[in-house]
Amino acid sequence: MPLATQAQLNPRFQSSFHRTQTPLRQGSSHTFSLNACAASDKIVHLVSDDATRVRSLAAFFSSQSIRINVVRSASELIRNARSNQTACVILDLNLPDCNGLDVQSGLAHVGGPPVIFVTAHGDLVSGVRAMKNGAIDFMVEPVDYDQLLVAVEAAFAQDSKNRQERVRRLSLLRRWDSLTPREQDVFRYTVEGFLNKQAAAELGITENTFQVHRGRVMRKMEANSLADLVRMSTRLESPVHS
Repeated sequence: MPLATQAQLNPRFQSSFHRTQTPLRQGSSHTFSLNACAASDKIVHLVSDDATRVRSLAAFFSSQSIRINVVRSASELIRNARSNQTACVILDLNLPDCNGLDVQSGLAHVGGPPVIFVTAHGDLVSGVRAMKNGAIDFMVEPVDYDQLLVAVEAAFAQDSKNRQERVRRLSLLRRWDSLTPREQDVFRYTVEGFLNKQAAAELGITENTFQVHRGRVMRKMEANSLADLVRMSTRLESPVHS
């Protein structure tokens, strides 16, 4: 997703900051809810030291059969950011031990779950920065709970996609590690577009030997074509959080 400019984001945040929103009330109805069975294996990490906000959000998510883990500090969250569950983080902008934007960066660095900001003290600059850094949404209290549920569903979907990509990437890394040093050299020359004869000369081996190594590379990497190898090369160059 390309980075949105501040001008593009301004109308959204301006309307969010000035729109009158209806807080959760006992017995109030909401038009959108997550399927209880689908949400049972997912969890929301709620990071806030505001007891009122924690009670309100915990009660709301409980009513939607969504599990909640209340985290009191940023350091505790980052230490336990990776788990086996699909997750998202609802994060305050102002925390006792850290700024929420710094926490967002820390989570991204360790491959943590997607972030939704819910804060009482949001400002346009912080909102733009949060969204540019990949936040799913940035909400200023009072919270629109229907909007929050939509954001949580989007965050769960993003986290699931990220997890699947990590599994595929780690599988690719294991295949790469199965190559001998010579086969890794052959892989590199192949994806760089060298002809067999040129690559063989660069490596100081015969063309037939190069072709034998290339066949082994294709088999070990489970590639069906040169295009497959090139795509694998691109994915190997991207960062992974294991």
